[in-house]
Amino acid sequence: MIWGYARVSTPDQQLHLQLDALRAYGCQEVVKEKASAVKERPALRELLDQLQPGDTLVVWKLDRLGRSLKHLVELVLGFQQQQVQLVSLQDHLDTTTAQGRLMFNLFASLAEFERDLIRERTLAGLTAARARGRQGGRPPGLSKVAQRKAEAVKTLYLQKDKTTADIAQLLGIGRSTVYRYLDLLGVATGSPASSAYPSNTQP
Repeated sequence: MIWGYARVSTPDQQLHLQLDALRAYGCQEVVKEKASAVKERPALRELLDQLQPGDTLVVWKLDRLGRSLKHLVELVLGFQQQQVQLVSLQDHLDTTTAQGRLMFNLFASLAEFERDLIRERTLAGLTAARARGRQGGRPPGLSKVAQRKAEAVKTLYLQKDKTTADIAQLLGIGRSTVYRYLDLLGVATGSPASSAYPSNTQP
């Protein structure tokens, strides 16, 4: 079963654009959420109860689904455990593909990072901060969301199987931002990590 979920974020918004895109994708059933309240989403709760293993849930954008990054991560990991596929049309996320499955793993990494961030900084992170003359905490200039993305960049980069261009595309940021995040987190971008990439992907 291919389900669609559409939601507006303000009372004066309309669902037409989302509904047209979901139906064009081939959704057999589309659930509409007209309420704009952050916490109360009865249609979504009802939809989650109806999803079965093998189903696919399609949304216009990920921000239509999760009310926060934490909530979105929880939903995505729940889909993974339930064997429900997720497609986000505007974010180019499709968990039936290898790239989409990588994004699932990225969400898991983000969730783990968030738990670690609440408990404490890692020793390596503190050491890198002191080496730059800073005390603990977030690198200056980064919001909490940007910090999570920076950690995701670091995780993907150190796996050495993605180019910086791939990482930038997956996370929806520019390559210059990828390098900035790596620099802030003390990750060397010369060698050996960069040597794993084709020469035409380097700055």
